[in-house]
Amino acid sequence: MQNQTSPLILTFGAADPVGAVGIQADLASFAAMGCHGLSVITALLLADTTRVEDIQIIDADCVADQARILLEDMPVAAFKIGYLGSAENVSVIAEIVSDYPDIPLVLDPFSSAIPDGGPDHEDVQSATRELLIPQSTLLLLSSVELARLSESWLDPSAAQDALEDATRLIDLGCEYMLVTGVDGNVHEIINRLYDESGLARQDAWPRQPGLYSGAGNTLSATIAAMLANGLEVPAAVLEAQEFTAAALAHAQRLGMGRLVPDRYFWAREQTQSAAAP
Repeated sequence: MQNQTSPLILTFGAADPVGAVGIQADLASFAAMGCHGLSVITALLLADTTRVEDIQIIDADCVADQARILLEDMPVAAFKIGYLGSAENVSVIAEIVSDYPDIPLVLDPFSSAIPDGGPDHEDVQSATRELLIPQSTLLLLSSVELARLSESWLDPSAAQDALEDATRLIDLGCEYMLVTGVDGNVHEIINRLYDESGLARQDAWPRQPGLYSGAGNTLSATIAAMLANGLEVPAAVLEAQEFTAAALAHAQRLGMGRLVPDRYFWAREQTQSAAAP
């Protein structure tokens, strides 16, 4: 008798040896949500908890081959796209996911762990705007990334308006956009979800002390897992924010640099409860 499989999610992204961001972080978040992760590596990071020292971009043909082989064998319930590395990678991934228009796609293309965006950043950004945003179910950006991708920063005289910037990108075709760190302060972080009608929901979360690597990655991967489990986008976003906040509250200091979210905090709590007299 064949066992029922967990929802399968195909993630595209960089391999991070620390497991704070990228593929390894995605797989941990998927597993925590009861999903099984499939992975296509777009880049290799040379990194520790302090910084990314170097990036090796995977050839676009190799990226395409990785994905096609998996998709010919297994049905996936969601796509998650992270760091892309090159405009060529954007192009081949966009072509692949276009064959599956009914599968939800979470796009989180930028990482604070790679502050300069890596080589060919401008070309990657342009290709992402043209080819992937129109196919996205949800686009995740920080408030800084939103201004850059919407290109509102090109006009220094224009007032920075998150709704206006979000509308500009939603008009390209994505269904929802989650903007993190909007109008926050030292005590809280405010995240806003937008759709074609405007602001769909707003949530505020206590700001955890310390510096972290992987908060946004945890959030986007968990949203993808919630969508794979059948939740609608607004509910998936709320559940993913709650999980991310808890993972940050239980973050671990693995090395001398940034703290890493603990995506398995719930398992440790259950183990401790079971061991208690």
